[in-house]
Amino acid sequence: MGVSEHSAERQQSRHEHYFTAEPSAASRPDTVRVQLPDVDLTLATDAGVFSGGRLDRGTRILLEHAPMPPVRGPLLDLGCGYGPIALTLATRRRRLPVWAVDVNDRALALTRANAAGLGNVSVARPDEVPDDVAFAGIYSNPPIRSGKAALHGLMERWLPRLVPGGRAYLVVHKHLGADSFTTWLRGAGWPTTRLTSVQGYRILEVEPCNSAAPR
Repeated sequence: MGVSEHSAERQQSRHEHYFTAEPSAASRPDTVRVQLPDVDLTLATDAGVFSGGRLDRGTRILLEHAPMPPVRGPLLDLGCGYGPIALTLATRRRRLPVWAVDVNDRALALTRANAAGLGNVSVARPDEVPDDVAFAGIYSNPPIRSGKAALHGLMERWLPRLVPGGRAYLVVHKHLGADSFTTWLRGAGWPTTRLTSVQGYRILEVEPCNSAAPR
């Protein structure tokens, strides 16, 4: 396969991760090592999921710099892929329930397999998360490339599920619209602060808004 074909396949894989339950990319099982100061995990990956060949730089920066929320309660990995965020959180806080949510069935199967041995991880499609589950922390490398409408809809669906005092931690690169996204979040009623910027990646801390209601 030529370079252009590989590039086209990667673009298709990225698109499918955002919108497709069953990716068409042929399975190519692999592993990725998530090595952080306090966590060392080897996770099964595959084609057809986000950043299946390596730990995405934005995800690494999020895991290195985003804190635990100021209140205690369930945590959400929104757009979990093969599970690096969810499984890092579940390893760090073994007594807290961690939800891993994605639309991609291959990603969900990988996360379930990678979570074997951890009793605090629930893996689900978005509609499978019970309506009465609220989150102290939401962590995400959100799908910026899916377009503003899809991205904003994702935030409008999940940010209202933060408990009072909870926080969402999002990583977005400045060249992919981190600053305009911050402006939108604030305008939509969610107080948003840039915690830090590393290699162009902004870590955004989003607070719940009393006026924000599920839509």
